[in-house]
Amino acid sequence: MDVKQQDEHSGIEFGIYTLADLGPDPHTGKTISAQKRLEEIIEAAKIADQAGLDLFGVGEHHRLDYAVSAPPVVLSAISQVTKRIRLISTTTVLSTVDPVRLFEDFATLDLLSNGRAEIMAGRGAFIESFPLFGYDLENYDDLFEENIKLFQELSANERVTWKGRFRSPLYNAEIAPRPAQKNIPLWVGVGGTPESAARAGRLGTGLALAILGGDPIRFKPLVDAYRQAASEAGHAPEVLKVGVTGHTYIAETTQKAKEEFFPYYANYWEYFNFQLGRDASMSRADFEQLASPETALFVGSPQQIIEKVLRQYELFGHKRFIAQMDIGGLPFEKVAKSIELLATKVVPVVRREIGAK
Repeated sequence: MDVKQQDEHSGIEFGIYTLADLGPDPHTGKTISAQKRLEEIIEAAKIADQAGLDLFGVGEHHRLDYAVSAPPVVLSAISQVTKRIRLISTTTVLSTVDPVRLFEDFATLDLLSNGRAEIMAGRGAFIESFPLFGYDLENYDDLFEENIKLFQELSANERVTWKGRFRSPLYNAEIAPRPAQKNIPLWVGVGGTPESAARAGRLGTGLALAILGGDPIRFKPLVDAYRQAASEAGHAPEVLKVGVTGHTYIAETTQKAKEEFFPYYANYWEYFNFQLGRDASMSRADFEQLASPETALFVGSPQQIIEKVLRQYELFGHKRFIAQMDIGGLPFEKVAKSIELLATKVVPVVRREIGAK
């Protein structure tokens, strides 16, 4: 059975994504350059493509401690060195990007990649893009919804007449180029609010859950809210898509995975919270709790990861799982090994188990 046939039977896709953080290696204190980080991201995408994974994602930040502010540019570079893997933004900060520019950029990516472009829209963990692009934080939520609706209008029509609150109106405007796909798939990233999940359902987009810790069962109400809102809005069940994203590190044994990953994850936890203006550290006991079998932190042996993915599949019936591996200054060779184990030891077993059910 080839990969495509397995996907049809299992109904689940696997991928990896990066936010391109520029964290110091906790063992050496050295931080790689943005140029080197971009080179490693492109190489990781090539490895994922060759290993048969389905998706590769790149996120957007507007800070000096992240290397990517323009996902479609990076994804376009990746499109030229990969053959089949789908290319997705994880995430696009939709509140502060012009939807017309966003559509044009991703339509161009779609043409360059022969129909492999997707967008995951979110509001992001940081707010730097609001003053950077001249937007008011008071309009945080309204901007997001208006821009989703406009993007959907642009995707559906070659010429658009439209008027909203936050950008200049469009009068029979030509929306070009048109993508290779009929529509560029649009997902909404949700971190924990039922209202956001319900909006994704009402608008008929995919729902991407950012499950970064704790018991994943707490996200079940969000999936229920998404599907209920979609049904009430008249969207057919077959067009609904749920994805799960999560921090991931895989080694040959669970103990080895935890020993190797803990210094990097504790490092990430500390500098990420510092970026948000919070003072937080992580003890080994904290980490052990976060990585325990019943939680959503995907750190362990292939078998441990398989069990966690399958448990979440029972809860959500999701269509894809995307792992974030390269955080905390983790050296590239460890990222590459983790990608290999995901592709060769986890994906085939999960597909077989779900297909059998």
